[in-house]
Formats: sequence, structure tokens, C-alpha cells
Amino acid sequence: MTWRQWGPDVGVGLLVLLAGLLEVANLPAWYGDDPRPAAALVALGVATAVALCRHLPGAALGLVWVLGVAQVMTGTQLLMVELAIGAVAFGTARWGSTATVWASALSIPAAAVVGVLYIDPDIFYAALDQAGFRSLVQETARLSDRWQITAAVLGMSVLGVPWLAGLALRFSDRARQSRESQVTAEAARDQAEEIARLREDQARLARDVHDVVGHSLAVILAQAESAQYLDDVDTQGLKQTMANIATSARSSLDDVRQVLTSTSGSAPGRTHEVDLESLVEGARASGQEILSSEVGTPQPMPPELEVVAFRVLQEMLTNAIKHGRRDEPVHVERHWEGDLRIEVRNAIDTGADETRPLALATDGVPGPAEPVRPAPPGQGLDGMRRRLEAVGGHLDVRRRADPPTFTATAWVPVRPR
Repeated sequence: MTWRQWGPDVGVGLLVLLAGLLEVANLPAWYGDDPRPAAALVALGVATAVALCRHLPGAALGLVWVLGVAQVMTGTQLLMVELAIGAVAFGTARWGSTATVWASALSIPAAAVVGVLYIDPDIFYAALDQAGFRSLVQETARLSDRWQITAAVLGMSVLGVPWLAGLALRFSDRARQSRESQVTAEAARDQAEEIARLREDQARLARDVHDVVGHSLAVILAQAESAQYLDDVDTQGLKQTMANIATSARSSLDDVRQVLTSTSGSAPGRTHEVDLESLVEGARASGQEILSSEVGTPQPMPPELEVVAFRVLQEMLTNAIKHGRRDEPVHVERHWEGDLRIEVRNAIDTGADETRPLALATDGVPGPAEPVRPAPPGQGLDGMRRRLEAVGGHLDVRRRADPPTFTATAWVPVRPR
């Protein structure tokens, strides 16, 4: 604690001490032996308790009890300045610990009992007379041996009212702090949700760019490699291959622009039939033979589901072109059976690198299959799996040994779930 924090409390204590010393100086001489030294100590103790009641309420309560017991045992004159003990009652209820609050609550009736049982009636009458309450003295005297009721009521009022006021402010302050904590917690929650949303947007953007660029580069690479096998005199074939590369690159740039400028990552103005068929045609332009089939009646899909179907098929074709055999066709099937089921199957070279990224099959598609290794997070097959799971779909990946094929099957819901 700094002197600035203690300053107001010490100032109030000094005012109480000054009032007490003035009261002590005016004590009448008919009280017998000079009561002023003991009364001055009482005034000093009360002033000290008042100064301590905010920062050290437990110590203030203990000091008051010491003063009260000493005063009863020695028969020291009651002082009107002792009404300031009400400030201590207020402070213990307002700023004290839980134990201090309970101790102060029990102290109020305990003090009344002590006062009734042990305080000399003459001292009580003298204190009231000194305070100018002569009518109350006369009424109390008329009640004879029932003066204790008056003393108990006065004591309970002097201590109980401030104590209740302090307790009310204590609970009011706690309610305010609770409201502030709730507001802070809500602000922190909103901030966390915003950060999570931004991270999800960042992850989605990374997946979209990965899918678009990976697919276009795979197609362009396949087209460039096929150009190496053209005859030197086949200038028309070379021109066609270069035109296909330019078309693929231009389409890739358009897709990247749409991904970067769209908050949803969708491609406006496209339908799922055009999107999926355009992907198949673009893969064919790379020189890869693709056999495409569609079963059932295509159904309209919300834009966000169209995007998922488009990106998933895009990644499937990319993997088939990059990792499949060029001399074998890629089979693409679309089944409209409640949900949209997309299946891409390609032949693989048995001597291919078994460590390339693959996702573990988790769905019960019939047929023998070898476990495949998980892809790096956020890329390739793992990215497809996350897209599908986010909309209620799922992905199954299988590598079969006879014949050596790789099959990826995706289930895309046609309605949001």
C-alpha cells in the first residue's frame, strides 16, 4: 500500500480521534477518579480501527473487540465517538474476507449481549445524558430494570445498519464485476471465433489454390511431356499442344482470380454439370485418355456443394494424371443415387513409389484393398477428405493389387446437412 491509498483512511481516523479527544476533554468531573486518560485511549483505539477498516478490516474488527472487552472490564466511560465503530462494521462487511464478514455478523449480537450483561447502567445513563438524550434517559429510567432492551436496540442499530449497507455494496460490486467478466469473456469468445474463422478462411484459400494450381500444372506438364513425342514435322500437332497449354494456363489464372476475389471460393455463373464436365475435358486435353460416364438424373445443388464437388473431382483427376499410367485410361463415374457419388479409377505402375502421399481408406467399399498412407495435412487427399466431411460427405481411397489400380470415391450430399 502507498501513502496515497492510506491517506483518506488516515485522514478519517484523525478526524475521529480529534472528535474523541474533544469529547474526553469535556467529560464532567463527577465521574469520580479522572476518567480522561482511559477514555483518551479508547478514543485513540476507535480512531485507529476506523483508519484500518478498509485495508485491514480483520485487524480493525479485532481491535474493536479488544477495546470493548477492556472497557467492560475496567468500567471505562462510554463515549459518543464510539459510534464510529459503525464504520468498522461497514468496512468489515464491504471489504473483509468471507471469514471476517461472518465474524463481524456474529459480533453484532455478541456485542449486544455483552453490553446488556456487563455494562454498568450508570455508565450507560451517563453516556446518553452526555450525548444530550435526556428524554431517552428519563424514559429508560422509568422502565427500571428493562434499560437493557434500550441498550441492545441502540447497539444493534448502530452496528447493524452500517453492516447491512456494507454487505449490500459488497454484493452490488460483485454483481458489477460479474457483469464485466461476462462482457470480457464474451468479447474474448467473439475474438476467438473471429480468429478461428480467419484461420478457416486461410486454410480454405490454401486448399483452393492448391487444388487449382496443382490441377493446372499437372495438365500442363502432361501436355508438355506429350509434345516431346511428336514428330519434328508435325508442326500442326505442336501448335495444338501449345494452344492446349495456353488454354490450361489461362483457365488456371481465371480460377485463381476467382478464388482470391470470392469470399466463398465458388465460381459464379457455373452449374455443376458444366463444372464437372469441363474438368474432364480439360484433363483430356492433356493427352490422357479419360472414360467418363454418368448414371442417374443430375440434381441441382447449392453453390457451396457445387464447389466441393468441383474441387474434389479436380483433385482426383490431378492425382490420376500425376500418379497414374499414361498408357491406360482414367475412368470417371458420376452416380446420382440420393447423394452424388464421384469415382475416379486409374491404373498404377506396380513399381511406383509406395511412399507418395495417400490417405487411409476408412469406408467399407467391397473388394480387396491395401492400406494407404496418410497425406500431409491440408493437401491432396487429406484436403479432399476435409472438404467432404465439412458438408456431411466422405471419401474412400483404395489401392488394389489385382489389377493394380487406384480408386478414389467421394460422396457429396446434394442438400446441406
